[in-house]
Amino acid sequence: MEQGKQRVIQEYVPGKQLTLAHVIANPDPILYTKLGIEEASAIGILTLTPTETAIIAADVATKAAHVGIGYLDRFTGSLVIVGEVSAVSMAIEAVNVFLAEKLHFTIAPLTRS
Repeated sequence: MEQGKQRVIQEYVPGKQLTLAHVIANPDPILYTKLGIEEASAIGILTLTPTETAIIAADVATKAAHVGIGYLDRFTGSLVIVGEVSAVSMAIEAVNVFLAEKLHFTIAPLTRS
């Protein structure tokens, strides 16, 4: 057996939860290039399970505030929204409220950098 190699086993346990709700205010422009999305004042990042919930979250976010969808992946549960800092924050808060109250999800607190 080769030394120095570790094997990592990751397990996916589906649950009804929003595991990350984060706003990056005034990000470095290189992030937009690396992500392949249009520039805005803020980037909002959400990760959700079950993964299809990203579709619902995108709908709620775009109806709650003037934000755009930078990236949505229903297979990983990733959602990236872009817009003004206040709009992205408002959209993520609306997603948190909707998921908690209507779908009885465990939610994550909104964090910001």
